Amino acid sequence: MPDFHQILKQYWGYDDFRGIQLDIIKSIYEKKDTLGLMPTGGGKSISFQVTSMAMEGICIVITPLIALIKDQIAHLRKKGIKAEAIYSGMSHDKILMTLENCILGDYKFLYISPERISSPLFQAKVRYMNVNFITVDEAHCISQWGYDFRPSYLAISDIRRLLPGKPVLAITATATPKVITDIQEKLRFSSPNVIRMSFERKNLKYLVAHREDKSQEIINILRRTSGPAIIYTRSRKKTKEISEWLSQNGISALHYHAGLDNTDRDIRQNMWHDESVRVIVATNAFGMGIDKPNVKLVIHTDLPDSIEAYFQEAGRAGRDGQEAEAVMLYNNSDRHKLLKRIDEKFPTKEYIRQVYDDICSYYEIAVGDGYNVTREFDEMDFCKKFRYFPIPLLSSFALLTKAGYITYRDEEETKSRIMFLLCKEDLYKLHTLPQNNEKLIQAILRSYGGVFSTYVYIDETDLAHQTRLQPDAIYNILKALSQQHIIHYIPRKNTPYITFNTRRVETAEIMLEPEVYEIRKKEYAERIHAILNYAENKHICRSRILLNYFGENNIHNCGICDICRQNASNKITGKQIEKTAEAIMNLLAGNSIPLNNIYNLPFETEAIEAALQWLIDEEEVYTKDGMIILN
Repeated sequence: MPDFHQILKQYWGYDDFRGIQLDIIKSIYEKKDTLGLMPTGGGKSISFQVTSMAMEGICIVITPLIALIKDQIAHLRKKGIKAEAIYSGMSHDKILMTLENCILGDYKFLYISPERISSPLFQAKVRYMNVNFITVDEAHCISQWGYDFRPSYLAISDIRRLLPGKPVLAITATATPKVITDIQEKLRFSSPNVIRMSFERKNLKYLVAHREDKSQEIINILRRTSGPAIIYTRSRKKTKEISEWLSQNGISALHYHAGLDNTDRDIRQNMWHDESVRVIVATNAFGMGIDKPNVKLVIHTDLPDSIEAYFQEAGRAGRDGQEAEAVMLYNNSDRHKLLKRIDEKFPTKEYIRQVYDDICSYYEIAVGDGYNVTREFDEMDFCKKFRYFPIPLLSSFALLTKAGYITYRDEEETKSRIMFLLCKEDLYKLHTLPQNNEKLIQAILRSYGGVFSTYVYIDETDLAHQTRLQPDAIYNILKALSQQHIIHYIPRKNTPYITFNTRRVETAEIMLEPEVYEIRKKEYAERIHAILNYAENKHICRSRILLNYFGENNIHNCGICDICRQNASNKITGKQIEKTAEAIMNLLAGNSIPLNNIYNLPFETEAIEAALQWLIDEEEVYTKDGMIILN
């Protein structure tokens, strides 16, 4: 057996493996189908990357996020490891060249999005590759009982038929016992083989704060803590409102959601990652694949609709093993909002049938026509013409996709395009442009033809390499040139598409089987009630609730969540807390002091912590950067 530790040290610089990494490596090296259950931050990428480096051939890595693909490819190439990727938005020629490289070259990794697995070109070429094994990231997406089921994942089993005898490594951070069984069945495991790591995060403090004024509570939390933070909210509008509110209160923040163009999102993510800003306020579009270990705080202003989603999002805090907090803000209106989502997620069958009828009319598809037709979908235009609200509409698309009538894809990436608005002669007459702007224009003219007569696809990363400018600088210059009417720049974006999988049927013939509708609605409602029970719980350790949900019967309390702290403080009398709080205020004497100083007071540790929490809750003090500060 190879020296896996030597490979780990050579390429990643680590002396030893963590958790179950080595167990997974040995299992897949022995050609066993393997399901690895690892919490967020468990180091899942090393599990398959080290294994592939120890074997002949190339590892095919199936993962749903383009941003994650690009990030991992960049990291591997920096280590001198040859890796390629295929994802939406690439030209046919580029895909063909990539596949040929993987057949003829000594490449170790081919990353591919699940939507691309079914393409005839990929399926024709993959059988000629020397594949060592297949890795399925975010494997819970293959299970219809999972919280994030994606039909495109079902095509992965086709690859197994094309590559007989090649083992599969499935990895996920969120899977209930039912989903664990389903993953292995869907991926056609030769025999059950689950290697699990405890989902317990001993350094992560789970808290639920019941507050009517969530905006002010966000400020309070951020002031008493330090370090990078993520704030999750459900609406795009609220991401901007909260980030502006934070900025007004002296806390640097940016907002992030799927409605921003991809380049803008990359810039915002990088600014947060590099800590130019402290807080990113985002929808759930932000997070998967984010490699930032020192996040100290994750706040949810709205409840996600499952324990799985919450566990994964909250788990982005404290991946460096240092103390961190996951705070859920909850008030009296949240229960009603969450229960309302059940009907939004599962509109009536009559509503779904009407959506199907209207989408066919929108594209002028007659009964009996439309098989395999693909159209770009303009959500805003459709909703305006047919008077739909986006959430139940997109839920209907998801159900029609599961029923097999259509395929709705909302993550098809289109490349950036530009066209020069000035003719070549007028362009050369410009003498007042900044040096970097001229440098970029020259790079575009050298690299792309026809830019004066039509829109041309460009690659900002390639232009950054040519000009030695940062990608965000390229984006900002292109935007500025567009505003000056020198060029017209259309940044790359995610464009939704709808494909009709069958010929159009009469509306009354639309069938939604129990497996598509009733059973899934019941499962969804159970997940909603599970997250409500978590938020409203007042007696059981938060960590235990989460672990029990995933089938891990943890019998000990974490000791650091709000419930454990409350249970500990209940053993201390109010008079003790009051006396200790008075001593802390006297110690402060109008000044800021190091947090550790209060533990020198002649009181029990539990009394000191209860008194400090009481002073924080009463907004008498807050903590920041290891200091206690008067409000």
